Amino acid sequence: MVAKKKNVKARLKRSERKNIAVGQAHIKSTFNNTIVSITDPQGNVIAWQSAGTVGFKGSRKSTPFAAQLAAEACAKIAQEHGMRKVSVFVKGPGSGRETAIRSLQAAGLEIASIQDCTPVPHNGCRPRKRRRV
Repeated sequence: MVAKKKNVKARLKRSERKNIAVGQAHIKSTFNNTIVSITDPQGNVIAWQSAGTVGFKGSRKSTPFAAQLAAEACAKIAQEHGMRKVSVFVKGPGSGRETAIRSLQAAGLEIASIQDCTPVPHNGCRPRKRRRV
């Protein structure tokens, strides 16, 4: 039997410049990491960064400084696509929430509104055990 050759084409990553002036910034801040996604009004992701992709590892990902750098990098990419104004949606209890919002503003994006979308359970999962230090 002769092995067939597969026609494998490498998928090219196209970074087309979209002209989107208004969008949404979703900040998910957990105890271990902070993820910043900037989307168009329909929810399609234009740019995203996390504390891990910016270069932090381990417990340093959970710091406010890591969240600041992730938000700055994400805002820079979004501004290359023409983004000027964002509505911010914050989710999670992490330490990088306020820092990420401030650095989005400092990077030059105008913030239209800030909304907290942290999910609250109606007595769902049992919480983690209490830490005794």
